Amino acid sequence: MLKLIFMINRVEGMSYERFVEYHRDRHAPLFTSIPEAERYVRKYTVSHPVPAVNYPRRAYDGLTEIWFENWEDHDAFFASENYRTLVNPDETRFIDRDSVAVMVTEEKKVI
Repeated sequence: MLKLIFMINRVEGMSYERFVEYHRDRHAPLFTSIPEAERYVRKYTVSHPVPAVNYPRRAYDGLTEIWFENWEDHDAFFASENYRTLVNPDETRFIDRDSVAVMVTEEKKVI
């Protein structure tokens, strides 16, 4: 399983609360509404930090995780017309693209 993890921050001038609301209630439904998401994506999550005593302050405002079966599905999804014209442009409305950190992984179950 191919896993992409995007650590993201909000655009300048957007409150953290508005960022979380937009990510969960606007962008995530848009992402899942395109047929390619159902066809190629195995898992899609959006996560946001919660207060955690004795842990460092948050380094990012949110995290998006997208799982694909293989690179072919990954490539087909990101090359799709719906992703390129609907989902990708929406990201600039709430994500500071210059601050995005990405990790591409393969999962190995340990326990």
